[in-house]
Amino acid sequence: MNRTSQYVGGSASPRRGCLAGRTRCTGTGDGRGRTVDHDSDGEARERAARRDEAVRAAVEQGLLNPAAPLVGLLDVTGIRRAAAGLRAAFDAVTAPGTPVLHAFAVKATPLVPVLRLLHDEGIGAEVASPGELALARAAGVPATATVLDSPAKTPAELREALALGIAVHADNPQELDRLDALMRSAPSRSPLGVRVNPQVGGGSIEALSTATATSKFGVALRDEGARDWVLRAYAERPWLTRLHAHTGSQGVPLALMAQGVVETYALAEEINRRAGHRQVDTIDIGGGLPVNFASDATAPTYAQYARLLREAVPGLFDGRYGLVTEFGRSLLAKHGTTVARVEYAKSAGGRPVAVTHAGVQVATRTVYAPGAWPLRIAAYDAKGRPKQGPAVVQDVAGPACFAGDLLAREQALPLLEQGDHAAALDTGAYYFAHHYAYNSLARPGVYGFVPDGRGGVAFAVVREPQPLAEIVAEAGGAQAGALTTLPAAGRG
Repeated sequence: MNRTSQYVGGSASPRRGCLAGRTRCTGTGDGRGRTVDHDSDGEARERAARRDEAVRAAVEQGLLNPAAPLVGLLDVTGIRRAAAGLRAAFDAVTAPGTPVLHAFAVKATPLVPVLRLLHDEGIGAEVASPGELALARAAGVPATATVLDSPAKTPAELREALALGIAVHADNPQELDRLDALMRSAPSRSPLGVRVNPQVGGGSIEALSTATATSKFGVALRDEGARDWVLRAYAERPWLTRLHAHTGSQGVPLALMAQGVVETYALAEEINRRAGHRQVDTIDIGGGLPVNFASDATAPTYAQYARLLREAVPGLFDGRYGLVTEFGRSLLAKHGTTVARVEYAKSAGGRPVAVTHAGVQVATRTVYAPGAWPLRIAAYDAKGRPKQGPAVVQDVAGPACFAGDLLAREQALPLLEQGDHAAALDTGAYYFAHHYAYNSLARPGVYGFVPDGRGGVAFAVVREPQPLAEIVAEAGGAQAGALTTLPAAGRG
């Protein structure tokens, strides 16, 4: 069995899609004068070629048409390879026999078929709400491969997790008090621990930096008395056997992520020294590997991060500790594409504007924070073929009724015309699966694709396009008269 396919507290069979023989290279700059690992050029080209074929096939097969002008596409081959690459990267640095759980952060792409696919590839689930737990269970992810990390768990959520045997990390002293009461009333087989904030600093996107001095997550280790409280909490509760920290996500440099893991490991060692035995047996290092949105290359890679961690904190990988990771964006982002039909092509102030059906409803972060979340756009013609022609600086606009609803600003690409298609690249995580119902715009259909072995593309429905009747129902359609039938006294 591949040791990185083993669930902590359970097991999984070896999975398909390993990257044996795949070329790796170094030398791509990260913008700070350093070099980083990335895919081979061939791998990036293959991914782009699969995407081009999928867009063409989506048009030819009618998934993308004037009546369905927006779709999300997921590259199943790419997802499988990403999962295999994650397992292989940590397998290469971890002592044989070490139990490792790679738990996908469900918030990144909360779609049941995606969770089932990842489970098939030996990946579990990190959940942060009752809804995400329900999705993981619907996908068949077992309790032994599930981790609950919400910062606002209710008593009911905690009871459910403990009854199922799901791993839980207490976010704060008050939550630990709730776990105390629940463990006294009904002892659980759930692995339990505490989430700490190592307070090592933030990255370039403040909203995604979770190890700052004032982060809302976990026990702030450098606050006065906090470290001593954590040590006492473990000394008084022999059932606390895990320790968890997550330094941040996009915009956080690898060195800072590694420093957060170093601090967490040092705390685990201190807890175990005081206990006189290995009370903390598993460390959850979170996820957060940043994604390169500037090109088709995957940089940095899981292999680079795993090697960096092995150098920074070798004791984490010597077999004394089980390991949990919680990667999300880095597993899915490069393998999703949002494709929108160009409804109109116009000009404003001398600049071309392509008005499409992809905007704030599928790319909320990009629209409201374009500096932090820029997207590359690929141009395709009316038949779904890569568009040819000189690059023209243009805006790609969405359908929402406000001026800032722009998918891309001043981007140079072949001139988009009415009936063409604009594809927002690297949108497999935190984009089309996170619908924002501005203007009551419908959720798009999402389709997974693979080469069909005959020179074509096979699609599978991941999520059906949202019908208008569902929008009406969600907006209280069945209660249309609820307010007008209140007592007349309410008219005063």
